[in-house]
Amino acid sequence: RRKLRSDVAAAFPTLSTEQLAELIPNKEELNVIKIYSHKGEAITVYMNHRNPILFEVEKVLYPTVYTLWVYPDLLPAFATWPPVLQKLAGGADLMLPGVVVPSSGLPQVQRGTLCAVTLLGNRAPVAVGVATMSTEEMLAAGMKGKGFAVLHTHLDHLWEYGDKSSPPTLAPLATDSAAKESAGDEEELQGKEPVSSCSPEPEQHVGIRDLSLKDRDTCAQLLGQEELRESRAAEAAEDASTEEQQEPEDSRTPQEQMDALFNQCFFHALKCKVKKSDLPLLTSTFLGSHMFSCCPAGKQLDIKKSSYKKFSKFLQCMQHQKILQVKELNKGVESIVEVDWKHPDIKAFAVPEGFSSASAAQDSKSEDREQVYRAPEIIPLYGVSTKMIPLFQESGHRKGSILSSSEVRNIIIDYVKSNELVDETNKNFVKVNAILCDCLLDKSEQDEISHLKWDELLSRCLERLQPLHQVTFFGQEPVVRKGNIEPIDISIAQRSSNKKVTIIKNLELYGLDPQCVANTLQQKVQASATITPAPGAKDRVQVQIQGNQIHHLAKMLLEDYQLPRKYIQGLEKAPKLGRKK
Repeated sequence: RRKLRSDVAAAFPTLSTEQLAELIPNKEELNVIKIYSHKGEAITVYMNHRNPILFEVEKVLYPTVYTLWVYPDLLPAFATWPPVLQKLAGGADLMLPGVVVPSSGLPQVQRGTLCAVTLLGNRAPVAVGVATMSTEEMLAAGMKGKGFAVLHTHLDHLWEYGDKSSPPTLAPLATDSAAKESAGDEEELQGKEPVSSCSPEPEQHVGIRDLSLKDRDTCAQLLGQEELRESRAAEAAEDASTEEQQEPEDSRTPQEQMDALFNQCFFHALKCKVKKSDLPLLTSTFLGSHMFSCCPAGKQLDIKKSSYKKFSKFLQCMQHQKILQVKELNKGVESIVEVDWKHPDIKAFAVPEGFSSASAAQDSKSEDREQVYRAPEIIPLYGVSTKMIPLFQESGHRKGSILSSSEVRNIIIDYVKSNELVDETNKNFVKVNAILCDCLLDKSEQDEISHLKWDELLSRCLERLQPLHQVTFFGQEPVVRKGNIEPIDISIAQRSSNKKVTIIKNLELYGLDPQCVANTLQQKVQASATITPAPGAKDRVQVQIQGNQIHHLAKMLLEDYQLPRKYIQGLEKAPKLGRKK
């Protein structure tokens, strides 16, 4: 209970100590239950006074509407029209055309901020959601597209776990009144209760989904064209990217156009290119093979020109919207492990004209995947080991400091010159002082060697530093790993009846999808290829294909994928020409 209180205090710093004690009391009963969403996600629910007060998903705490009715100002609030609640409770996200913009302006939030949704005329929140874009981006988009990914609402199943009470009637703030006036409703609302005629009375809130046609007509007349626009948007039949594309190109900044293009290609790829059998799918393969092939003619995807800057951040945003799930199956190598094919945004996406189903099938072939693969950038690095600390501390480095080979070279040169260790008679030699002796010489050499050549001095230094390497996949942040990178290992194994098989390991380390490589080889050599777990390597697989296929494999890795030969081991085992493979 103490840990929960501290977690709540960290998640919602505006709560005072008294409010925390009231929300999570010391002596009263507090129940914890675990439920599962329709997608199989485990959700922890905290119950107090028979009502769910908090729910936790993936170690993130969210307040329920019962809690927000007690603390209505806990989260930034955005108002919408009363008929929208039925659609939100039915599973729709809140689209920006359905958000009421008050004259004082919208609350300033960033993408990913947890927000509350209220109904016009009542400050009591009726939904909890996460902003899919910042306030500036909402306004820049002309209040079009999806604004909030809704997590929980009044009238949903989580609300039904409680006493099923209705939202209280809380007087709107001045900003809400201004919003009403700006909507042209001032005459209709004068002299009436804070809850307008198109919002049910408090005791009728449970029946919002049962509003009569007459009531809906009254609401439509009162709210005018803006409400009708919202009705269409809240059906979740329009995707944010599709709506943005309908805007004239000159009305959007280049960054907004690139964001829209990424959204279009993302949903196009999920809807037409990726199958359930393709999962888990490397994110680099998804971008290079699937999304690139969905890019319209004359346009080019460039993540650096978007607001995301990195493809991993784009995928994090999509993961937050529960469209897919990304996991790091190997260190620094992310894969898409799950896709919600029934997500409204995927189902509502319309394939742009010019992309036929036949062309989509052709684009998904492995030949296209080869052409768009981008080899990772691999840079050897060096870490300062305990033994080498005396040599590097003068330059301000400590144990564990990570350096490139050029940085190591410059540090050694500066050390030698600052300590005047260059031999006066032959400048190709360096005098070995006590520190160089301890760091670079073995015990048997310490009494014999007094000078070292420059190149030997540097090579000995690099040998005694901890080997590291940095891998940078296209569209992702650089990842530093310990040790030297393992090469792609190709070996030949003997099977029963004197049959040979080619085994390929460590493809994942280079951003290659083993299944994609297996499919491509299988088509090229017309031989059976399988994927099996790699022995002794957790979460890795190996490709096994019948026969000695090293010639075909070498051509694919060196020419098609353009991987440097130094990162491929076993090419010398190729069958000699003129002999049966």
